[in-house]
Amino acid sequence: MKKLAFSAAILALTAGAAFADGHGRTIRMGTEGAYPPYNFINDDGEVDGFERVLGDELCARAGLTCEWVTNDWDSIIPNLTSGNYDTIIAGMSITDERDEVIDFTQDYIPPTPSIYVALSDDVDLATGVIAAQANTIQSGYIAESGATLLEYATPDETVAAVRNGEADAVFADIDFLTDITDEDDELMVVGDPVPLGGGVGMGLRETDGELREMFNAAITSMKEDGTLNALLVEWFGDDVPTYE
Repeated sequence: MKKLAFSAAILALTAGAAFADGHGRTIRMGTEGAYPPYNFINDDGEVDGFERVLGDELCARAGLTCEWVTNDWDSIIPNLTSGNYDTIIAGMSITDERDEVIDFTQDYIPPTPSIYVALSDDVDLATGVIAAQANTIQSGYIAESGATLLEYATPDETVAAVRNGEADAVFADIDFLTDITDEDDELMVVGDPVPLGGGVGMGLRETDGELREMFNAAITSMKEDGTLNALLVEWFGDDVPTYE
């Protein structure tokens, strides 16, 4: 919660860059709330993380009011298209397959690699049992790799599968897994990083073109004034890819 407040204080310095296209319209921001540091539920029961800070700032710049909604990952796209919320801002990589169902804004996180994490450096990544969260670009990659895929509903379950011996390794976003390996000496990065996806963007219904352009303009303004890069470094560290 302290980090959320700190980020909000930094972004408040850029309030002069805001624009009021949204005229106070309320937008329901759909997220998973289970994928730190992208998004998670803090000790106060509130949505927190990089995407909470980013989303609030994007709404402020667009003159919109944000309301945050959490939804399980496996139904996050269907519940967007059915109208349960207006955006997905949940660490979702932009892919051609998803773009056939929903629209995306421009990316707000540049493409980053995915990595394997295991309990031993001699695991067989080519033909072993690999855990990944269901309906992700990582699970799709493993399904076509020749390895045995074990899918789980939540990212925490994929890591637990390695710890309890159900899987040889877990395959997920580098930013999610390195936070875990930093705190658990038994888990280690194995194999080579794998570049996947076209960066992370906000998902919107295909009929919401005007809203997409409002968020695109807000993302562009954050890229141009440097505040997006500052947030990326704050939440993901100095080695995170940033925008030129």
